[in-house]
Amino acid sequence: VHGSLREELDRSSCGSVLFNGYLPPPAKRRNRHSVAGPQIAARLPATTDRAPVRRSNTMPPNLGNAGLLGRLLEDRTLAAASEPGAVRIVCGHHNWIAVAYAQFLVCYRMKETSGWQQVFSSPRLDWVIERVALNAKVLGGALGDHDKMVAVASCSEIILWALHTGKIGVWNAVTKHWQIQDVVPINSYDAAGTFLLLGCNNGSIYYVDVQKFPLRMKDNDLLVTELYRDPTEDAVTALSVYLTPKTSDSGNWIEIAYGTSSGVVRVIVQHPETVGSGPQLFQTFTVHRSPVTKIMLSEKHLISVCADNNHVRTWTVTRFRGMISTQPGSTPLASFKILSLDDLDGPAGCGAGTDIGPFGERDEQQVFIQRVVPDACQVFVRLSSTGKRICEVRSVDAAAITAFTVHECEGSSRIGSRPRRYLFTGHANGSVQMWDLTTAMEMLGKPPAGGLTEEELLRQLDQCDLALTGPPGPPRTPNTR
Repeated sequence: VHGSLREELDRSSCGSVLFNGYLPPPAKRRNRHSVAGPQIAARLPATTDRAPVRRSNTMPPNLGNAGLLGRLLEDRTLAAASEPGAVRIVCGHHNWIAVAYAQFLVCYRMKETSGWQQVFSSPRLDWVIERVALNAKVLGGALGDHDKMVAVASCSEIILWALHTGKIGVWNAVTKHWQIQDVVPINSYDAAGTFLLLGCNNGSIYYVDVQKFPLRMKDNDLLVTELYRDPTEDAVTALSVYLTPKTSDSGNWIEIAYGTSSGVVRVIVQHPETVGSGPQLFQTFTVHRSPVTKIMLSEKHLISVCADNNHVRTWTVTRFRGMISTQPGSTPLASFKILSLDDLDGPAGCGAGTDIGPFGERDEQQVFIQRVVPDACQVFVRLSSTGKRICEVRSVDAAAITAFTVHECEGSSRIGSRPRRYLFTGHANGSVQMWDLTTAMEMLGKPPAGGLTEEELLRQLDQCDLALTGPPGPPRTPNTR
């Protein structure tokens, strides 16, 4: 009895101090459309030769010909039928979030006074959503600050924006047309400033300057330029770009960290004064035995993750005047795993929705989100640099967590106010729950607040006889026996 009461006190339906809000499942969708409304569609040739890929977060997302997640359309149809109400993906931009379900998408906007409000719901699609992108501020759009762009993609179907399976798509806001071009199959990508960088399976890193009109006038081809080629020409499976503060009038010192299919991690740098000569190889680490699936170069750390059950290696980065330095150089910091198991035989989930991270701005402490088993109703938030646990988040209604993301929102327009970092968790019942990670980070390392310890509570409870009762119900009829 005491244990049950203790558990009841520990797990409130109102959550912990980190609980920040609850978005109930949207109303059931009745309409069905393939493509409708003010949206732009592009179709890419379907990939017929697919490599078998096990359903696991530990596999690189775009190796070989596996497409987005290596799942056939039939798998998606079965998943939609079995879990129509589960949240598959949550992503954010500024004060907006997009929540993707199996075959439709909902957008919410947060205002300081009114909180989160639903502002858009898509028609029902004929295919299951596997990727989502959201842009709440489209610069130079026809409607100015009111332009919003949201995109969904699955296999060969794209609505509005996507980048995968060896093609680049650029939406021209002037001509209202897509410019699509075949390139070497893309395994990874990252964006920094006005540059989009692409890591390809031939060992090359390409870039596109999206600020300039990226078309070659003579043949209308996209200007995709090779920036660097890996010395061993291994596939570039993970990519991270860091732009330091401007050091001269000629531009930035660009730093690029990338991982390969053979497990190698390299750092290359581009000096502002030597833009014409291309990036120079700065450091090489051969600490992984499996393909590198994620990499992050931030202000203070270099973080890499490989396909061996999300094995993480981290280094401390030394900088001088903002630029990466060789004295004493990058020094090893930590080695740990972010174990995250996926159901191999159950309904197909969505790898994009349960991406472990790291999440956060590059000049701040970044975090991993760990969901250990597929049906878990709790996730662990851990520092990406050391693996140290920051907090544990448990669903307030015991619903399994099916998707999650970390995003910063402008909580107030008042001068001096800072954005707050939130964890958004999507659930099997279609709800979205919000958690205040800014508070969690501030509480890190501090002793817990006062209150009774478990031993103190049990000593008090031992002084009386307890009878646990459920919620009030209808009055009982008298027993006439």
